[in-house]
Parts: sequence; C-alpha cells; structure tokens
Amino acid sequence: MGPSKEERETGMIAETPTKTAESTRFTTLALLRDELRLQMHLAKAEFRDEWNHRLEPRFWELKSKLDRIEKASAETAVELRSAAKLLTDELRDGYERIRKSL
Repeated sequence: MGPSKEERETGMIAETPTKTAESTRFTTLALLRDELRLQMHLAKAEFRDEWNHRLEPRFWELKSKLDRIEKASAETAVELRSAAKLLTDELRDGYERIRKSL
C-alpha cells in the first residue's frame, strides 16, 4: 500500500500504525523526516538526490510493510517485523547523515 493522494501531495503521513515498537520507531522516523523536509530547500543537490531517489521510496516501502504487519498472521508478522527493522535502521542512518550535513 503506497501513499494516499493527500500524502503524496503534502509529503506528510496522514496516519500512523497502532502503538507498537515498530510504530514508535516509525513515528520517530516520520518526525525526523518531516523536520528534514523543511530544511531540504537549503540542502545541496547531492542530498536532494539521496532524499528523492533513495530515502523517500524506502520511507513509503516501510509504511507499506508496517500496514501489512497489522494485517498479517503471527508467522508472517515476525518476518515482516524483521524486514521493517532493517529498513527503519537504513532510513534512520540516511536521515541522520543528511541532518549532520545540513
């Protein structure tokens, strides 16, 4: 499940998953992401490229995985949680790298 029309137009998430460890990490990432979006107009082209072509697609992939976790069976949820944790870590590292460079 990709971003809604409103999410694509505003770049902001419209809703967050229920409060689980994954959703807490997602909320933290979403807040960092939103903060960085405000600073991107000042960013260098190399960071815009990373943001647009690497981090943004991965952010929406993570949101989709978390949505699937909520609907998945227990066995499938364990696999999805593991993949979501790796993706969360990757996104956090990318956002922090940009934040430190701004």
